[in-house]
Amino acid sequence: MSWSESGGKRDGIDHGGSDPSERRYATVLFADLVGFTAFSEPRGEEAAYSLMPHLLDLMTDAVRRHGGTVKSFTGDGLMALFGVPVAFEDAAMRACRASLDIQKRIALDASKIEGGHA
Repeated sequence: MSWSESGGKRDGIDHGGSDPSERRYATVLFADLVGFTAFSEPRGEEAAYSLMPHLLDLMTDAVRRHGGTVKSFTGDGLMALFGVPVAFEDAAMRACRASLDIQKRIALDASKIEGGHA
């Protein structure tokens, strides 16, 4: 199947209709919850597991707000791409802003998170 016949997809990846050989800058953001193991040990696995959807939603919202795409979840974190499939010249800056936004969102929710009311 040729590039044009695939509708902009190669190997299952949507390249946004652009030529897959096109060079572009992209940034990968890995965000992980520091101290999550120490936080979750006294609370138990069930409590930690029930908290993760809320935290991952906060992180995902921040990534999307800055034009990123969540590629995968990594236990207590995520991997996000900026500049793929849509190219941004400021992909690195967007990733930095998203990381600061993640920190801000979690800090604003800290009392709910620590109290178990997230």
